[in-house]
Amino acid sequence: MVKKIKSEILSFIKTKKINIFLLFLALAFGILLLTKLSKSYTNTFVFTIDKINIPEEEVIINDSSQVLEITLKTFGFDLLQYHFSKPKVSIDFSKHIDKTDSAYIWSKNKAFAALHKQFSKKIELVNIVPDSLWFTYDVNAVKTVPIKLLSKISYSPGYNLTNTIVLQPDSVKIIGAKALLDKIDKIETDTVVLTNVKQDISKITNLKFQGLDKDLKFSVNKVGFKAKVEKYTEGTLPITVQIINVPIDVKLKHFPKKVNVSYYTSLANFNTIEAKDFRVICDYSKLVKGQSYLIPELDKIPESVKHSKIKQDYIEFIIAE
Repeated sequence: MVKKIKSEILSFIKTKKINIFLLFLALAFGILLLTKLSKSYTNTFVFTIDKINIPEEEVIINDSSQVLEITLKTFGFDLLQYHFSKPKVSIDFSKHIDKTDSAYIWSKNKAFAALHKQFSKKIELVNIVPDSLWFTYDVNAVKTVPIKLLSKISYSPGYNLTNTIVLQPDSVKIIGAKALLDKIDKIETDTVVLTNVKQDISKITNLKFQGLDKDLKFSVNKVGFKAKVEKYTEGTLPITVQIINVPIDVKLKHFPKKVNVSYYTSLANFNTIEAKDFRVICDYSKLVKGQSYLIPELDKIPESVKHSKIKQDYIEFIIAE
């Protein structure tokens, strides 16, 4: 029992010694770090440009490669923020900048004082590269383009769309440089994935602006879409075959006189479908020399029918004497 107590006491003392050692080590590191950060350093950082106060009727069409390499001199404490974040400076397009017929020109000689105000008074701006930046601009134009819904929709067995999917809105207004707008003929949505659908659809999805210039402005960034979904069933009706484009001097007899047409429609519309809503024709002018049969075609189907098919591939015929 005494040996156990002695062992626990020694273990406790050793643990205390280790903790004290780690504490002194942390204090020593902290003092060293404070000493380092209290010294003055000179470092160069790459600053991205935040363009502000651009006239509404104009758009800057330069890409994101426009940056300033700024060399700063200050204490380590003040430089830390530029090491751990993406530094950015603002260029005001209403002040301290020159304008030509096609570009804005920023120069460090003219805008140095305004730029320096964006930094702490403790920071000295040693150098700025390049000496000037050119920002090409264009007059804003307006263009309306259609929205294209990207979708992967599967329906429960026996269900399908009654009509096409309706987008709300179906187009988007874009404001920007004409040179940029000329390249855009539609705006796509994020891909909508729906499975085993058996109810009416009413959803909202985002428009996809990836790859488009960030200076373009869009009237909407989301789109709603709706569609009526109903249970469908299959029906079959006998439809009279009509032969068209037969020469006046040709007397033709064909068989069969009627063909079965299968169709796919909603339960709500099933009882409204009649044989007179379909038209099956054979075009005699399409007959190939030596061919002894005609090809039946569906020339008319009801709007409420989703799919339809003639269950007869050929119509036999003979030329009467």
